[in-house]
Amino acid sequence: MLRVFSIIAVVLALLVSAWIWLALAFSYSEGERAGYIQKISSKGWLCKTWEGEIAMVTMPGAIPDRFAFTVRDEAVVKKINALTGQRVVLIYEQHKFLPTQCFGETEYFITDVRAVGEQPLSPAPVVLAPLLAPAAQPAPARP
Repeated sequence: MLRVFSIIAVVLALLVSAWIWLALAFSYSEGERAGYIQKISSKGWLCKTWEGEIAMVTMPGAIPDRFAFTVRDEAVVKKINALTGQRVVLIYEQHKFLPTQCFGETEYFITDVRAVGEQPLSPAPVVLAPLLAPAAQPAPARP
């Protein structure tokens, strides 16, 4: 009887391991999000993960959408910290159905980050210089 329970326990452990491996090895979706980093911090009691939030603003004065994310790579965390305060693009992979929060509190895992310049909201106004009349010829001197 003990041998049957041992075999069942090993099979269950292998199935859970395969599930975790598949969930981490294959991404459900990939993409980019642009905005300003609001926060990034190391969280967790036993499993420490880097959790962050980015504010995606479409135009000044608009209410920003927030995008929560997880970072697993320390090198990417350093890049994010170096770009704090700047507009950035986060490149992410979405991994669904992870069994615990030891892998991260969100299903969005950041794989890279890059800074972007400010995008103008509208084209810059064109200022045309007024057309100047040809330089006037000085009047001839009178004798």
